[in-house]
Formats: sequence, C-alpha cells, structure tokens
Amino acid sequence: MKYLRTITFSLTIALLSVACADANHAENERSIAPMAEPGHYFAVPVNAGQLIQTEEISVRLDEVVSGLGIIWGMAFLPDGSVLLTERQGSLRIVRNGQLQEEPITGLPDIYAVGQGGLLDVTIHPNFEENGWVYLSYSARTPEGLGYVEIMRARLDGNQLIDREILFQESPALSARHHFGNRIVFDNDGYMFFTIGDRGVMQKAQQLDNYGGKVFRLHDDGRIPSDNPFVGREDALDEIFTYGNRNPQGMILHPETGEIWTHEHGPRGGDELNVMRAGLNYGWPEITYGINYNGTIITEETEREGMEQPLHQWTPSIAPSGMVYVTSERYPAWQGNLLIGTLAPQYLHRAVLDGERVIHEEEMFKPIGRVRDVRQAPDGFIYFSTDNGSVFRILPE
Repeated sequence: MKYLRTITFSLTIALLSVACADANHAENERSIAPMAEPGHYFAVPVNAGQLIQTEEISVRLDEVVSGLGIIWGMAFLPDGSVLLTERQGSLRIVRNGQLQEEPITGLPDIYAVGQGGLLDVTIHPNFEENGWVYLSYSARTPEGLGYVEIMRARLDGNQLIDREILFQESPALSARHHFGNRIVFDNDGYMFFTIGDRGVMQKAQQLDNYGGKVFRLHDDGRIPSDNPFVGREDALDEIFTYGNRNPQGMILHPETGEIWTHEHGPRGGDELNVMRAGLNYGWPEITYGINYNGTIITEETEREGMEQPLHQWTPSIAPSGMVYVTSERYPAWQGNLLIGTLAPQYLHRAVLDGERVIHEEEMFKPIGRVRDVRQAPDGFIYFSTDNGSVFRILPE
C-alpha cells in the first residue's frame, strides 16, 4: 500500500452561489497557486479577504478552494494531505499543490439525491499505523430506495482498496432527506455516527429501527457488548441514543471525552446536546419547534424521562458541522464552539461555561451555507460551503 505524501494546495475558480441545500453544482475551471505561508495544508489563497473585526479578534478569510460542489466533509491527514467529499458523489484529494483531475476511484455507487450523497469523511485515530479512511453516504436498492452505509477503506495511490462495509441501514426507504450523517471516534476508539429520522418523525422514538438515532460501534463494525440496548428483543444493538431528529454536527469534546451533537429542529428548535448512553432526546414528543407550515407538532417542550437540550435555537440556524476550538492561534476563541449554519449563511460562535452557552456571535454573514467546520493539525480553522469553497480563518 502506498501512503500519501505531504502536500499543500489551492484552487482558482469562480464562486458559485446556491439557493438551497439540495442544489446541484457545476464544475468550473481550476488553476493552481504557488505554495506559500501561512498554512501547512493550503497554498496562496484564491482570494484573500479584507480585515474583519469580530467581537474578540481581527481576522481575514482566505478562500483557499473554490469551484467544487457541496463540500460536505473534510479530513486532514497526518502527512499534510486533505480529503474532501463532494455530496454529488466524488471523493477529492490534493497532492503537491494540485487538485487531482480525477476523483479517487473505488467508491461504491453513491445515491446522490435530495439531502443524500457522499457525506462525511474521517480517519482512524491510528491512521498512521493502519491507513483506514471512513466514509458515510447514501446508497440505493435496485428498486430506487435509499439507505445509509458506513464504509472503511485504505488509500492506494488514487484508489480505495480493502473496502469494508461496516454498517447498512435497513430497511431502505423512499425518503430522500434526513440522512444525518457525521462520524466521530472517541478516546476509547469507538466509532459514533448519526442518522436522521428519515422524514418519519415517530421513528426517532422507536428502538426497532435506525431513524433518528446516534450509534456506537467498534472501529471494525462490531457491536460493543456494553451498548445500552444490547440483548433487548425490542431494540437494535447498535443504538447509543434515540429521539434525535437530524444530527449533522458531532464532535468529541476534548476536555470531557464525551460526544456532543447538534441537530436540526423543524421550524425552530435546533438543539445542542451531549450524547449519553441510552438517553431519549425527545423528538418528536417534545420540541421547541413547529411544523414548517406553522402547525403544532406538540405542546410539550419537556417531559420526564426525556433530555432537555443544552441550548436550543429558535428561530432555526440550521446547523451543520461543528468544532471545539483548542488552537493557540485563536486564544480568545479557545473553549468556544464554531458551528456552520445553512439557512442564515454564517459561522456561529458559541461561548461555553461548562455545558451552558452564555454568549453567541454571528460571523461573516452572509458567507454562504456553511457545511463543515474543522480545526486542522496546523492549528488553522477551515470551513466549507455549499458554494464549493473552503475558507481559512487567518487571525491578524
């Protein structure tokens, strides 16, 4: 097996605009800028932004990638490489300052429809030893029904090899939305991932199906014997939590070691939560949101035996992607959450006091629908947009 070499990169291309999360994006021309500081992973930006004064620090937004489709996930490899998932079904890689003209081969068939497609990408905590890359995506049956899969594979040059399907949602459904889906490893090497309610809200309360849940597996797909519902005839062994509407942000909290998520509410009621084994997060029995047409889902916002969110957003911010800032490059933001937003099109900063959000800031509005947010090993924070761009936040 060949491993990827150290790279930096950027792309020059006209920025596309999109009106909704399900828009398709056309490919445009690209050119490569020369390698330069700052930033180990990206070269001279396509567009260097003007100085922006946020509440705490002055920054510039360097657009370091543009012209792709919806960049749903990003993975920064230890050797300096970067993997990007395009929701329409392409896995992209950059080497030696160049986006490879051909996408990575060896992907399974991707069902890129509605909110589905090629979604998250992450690497194994021991990637340097084992080379495992993990991908989540929607697939379909011959009859055209959709389901979520989790796969791992190794990179060999420009192809994926040693493919293993670790999880497959069943049964497949006709719904084309609420797939979730983020993947995170915890400090013990367990793999967590999310699936939304798939548009059938009551599934989130039913333990005999995969909709509206967070799941926990070993890194090879085996089910941990201490999962909270193992052995129950009325429940699926993979389930870790339930009552989750559509989680599209998930992180490992670097101080507590717990898994945090945020999830889309309906119209209002987006939530920030800590995932704890076996707990019920309430959807749709309790919610702070209403139906998109203005009708009431439930009058209840709390109920015994169901968890309250750490924080909820009404009106909705439509959260996607999230990072807990630890980088010394942003001392004023350390311990904050940065969250992408889709509807209002900005980067959201949430200041924490333990498990309470005590202050919030809307930054860079309207930058576009922010899909993913990552802190790279070089210490810089990068976020991707549905316009097909990646931005680096460069503190002054």
